[in-house]
Amino acid sequence: MSPRLFLHIMSVEARSGMSYRVDFWINSVVGFLAHFGLMYFLWSAMFTESGAERIGGYDFPTILFYFVAVILFGKLVRGPEMQGGISNDIYEGGLNRYLVFPSSYFLFKYAQNLGALLPALMQLVLFGVWFLLLLDLPPDVALTPLTVLMGLASIAVANLLYFVLLFPLQCVAFWADNVWSLSVALRFVSGILGGFLLPLSVFPEAAQKILAWLPFRFLYDFPVNVVLGRVPTAEWAVGLATALGWACLVGVAGR
Repeated sequence: MSPRLFLHIMSVEARSGMSYRVDFWINSVVGFLAHFGLMYFLWSAMFTESGAERIGGYDFPTILFYFVAVILFGKLVRGPEMQGGISNDIYEGGLNRYLVFPSSYFLFKYAQNLGALLPALMQLVLFGVWFLLLLDLPPDVALTPLTVLMGLASIAVANLLYFVLLFPLQCVAFWADNVWSLSVALRFVSGILGGFLLPLSVFPEAAQKILAWLPFRFLYDFPVNVVLGRVPTAEWAVGLATALGWACLVGVAGR
């Protein structure tokens, strides 16, 4: 697929995602406030009841920044989850027209996935700046231009990894009449084991050792801690290479 066609597909998908702007922003703002409000009161109660100053290596202000980041990053990592696009192409016969195109079906769908991320990227910038102005950075957060750049690279790899994890599940539609539950299962499992619902450092030490060998931690926990300045540069490089290795491995399965 030529770069020009790839960018054109991204552009079309981005414009499609912003067609209903009012609905888009209402859902974005309400969804963010509801999720953040839930995490705020939940962790406030946990710190109050436990009497601990730190849980899983995080104090309360830092854990708030963690969840601000993870909520915003989650939209970029998961993307539109292809909205059943691949399985629908299989069920409805739409896949046939792609087979005669002189381009890769995988790359076509990945371009659509990236195009759908552009509105979410706008949310990340706007909400991120708003929270930085509203809240003071905790001492544990070392947010710098370098960590932001490292974090953006980590998010890009996390999005690719999530895409290739979801791709073979959608392709199960060749043999099953419903694959929606598989996509939900991936979102649920990756949310727990990847750090979206809670930081991985709160797991028991034995569980953390197991999670370190799985790809899910590179979806949420790793990018967030990179941005917060809690991951050294050398460890970030190794983590990024490992995540790319997982993406290649799972991509072969999807192929």
